[in-house]
Amino acid sequence: MEAVKCLSGGASLEANAESVLRAITPSLDPTRHKGQAGKIAVVGGCREYTGAPYFAAISALKIGADLSHVFCTEGAATVIKSYSPELIVHPILEESYNISGVNDEGKRDISKKILSEFDKWMERFDCLVVGPGLGRDPFLLECVSKIMTRARQSNVPIVVDGDGLFLVTNSIELVSGYRLAVLTPNVIEYKRLVQKVLGCDVNDQNTHGELLSLSKQIGGVTILRKGKSDLISDGEKVQSVSIYGSPRRCGGQGDILSGSVAVFLSWARQCNLAAERESTISRTNPTVLGCIAGSALLRKAAALAFEHKKRSTLTTDIIEHLGQSLEAISPVS
Repeated sequence: MEAVKCLSGGASLEANAESVLRAITPSLDPTRHKGQAGKIAVVGGCREYTGAPYFAAISALKIGADLSHVFCTEGAATVIKSYSPELIVHPILEESYNISGVNDEGKRDISKKILSEFDKWMERFDCLVVGPGLGRDPFLLECVSKIMTRARQSNVPIVVDGDGLFLVTNSIELVSGYRLAVLTPNVIEYKRLVQKVLGCDVNDQNTHGELLSLSKQIGGVTILRKGKSDLISDGEKVQSVSIYGSPRRCGGQGDILSGSVAVFLSWARQCNLAAERESTISRTNPTVLGCIAGSALLRKAAALAFEHKKRSTLTTDIIEHLGQSLEAISPVS
């Protein structure tokens, strides 16, 4: 089975996304126990932003992950819990306004406590999603930086989106050289990354070369550049997903994508296809496979939702079509 088709010159690859989806989506097996189909954790959610972490976490469940956790602030926890009883919500993060009267030593103690609490769960997760609804509170970002460092030390894959990209752009060492990290920037976030890492403005005349350079400069981190066609690179080559989605660009689609990539990335790592057969897909970076699958499924679900709801399509409509879209490509076996 070929997972990718090489276009002329070999500089650009159009991903055969449906082959990837079929290859890495596990069959429903009654002998498997809870947790084997994926355990995802979303680190995000603060007083102002509660929808984004919910969208990422519930999308992971709708695709087929067994468990989905959200680590957020106390001010966001009750709201997120009210959205769905399916999510496991941990109100352990803190924002500066909540600890304004605490001295530096006290803040260090709070930070250690947060990290210690997260450590209790770390080994259970197949992938982290960092950033949806995170906000930009300095103390909160400092704590999340330490969580990312600990995840990296434990070889847990990390998908970075939203305000997580703001954090990473200003502290690129958090992901530099970590091959299990995925960045999913939109147009504005990508521009900031290019300016920070490459020291220049975005060059729309050399999109593939620029993306390759950006990924290489960050040490082979996989980057999914969102756009009309999603471009994906781990510094080795550039692949694209051009499946038509929806002309309706409602907020929250990026959160669906980050949760989807996390699930497919974890499934791709579990597949171990190389032991079963030699194919193009077995030699492809699992972070790249996760991005291809996540991008394709979101686009298909968005197209299906738009077909029914047209201009009134919302993020929740797209989420409700994730399962149907995946089943159409990779039927239950």
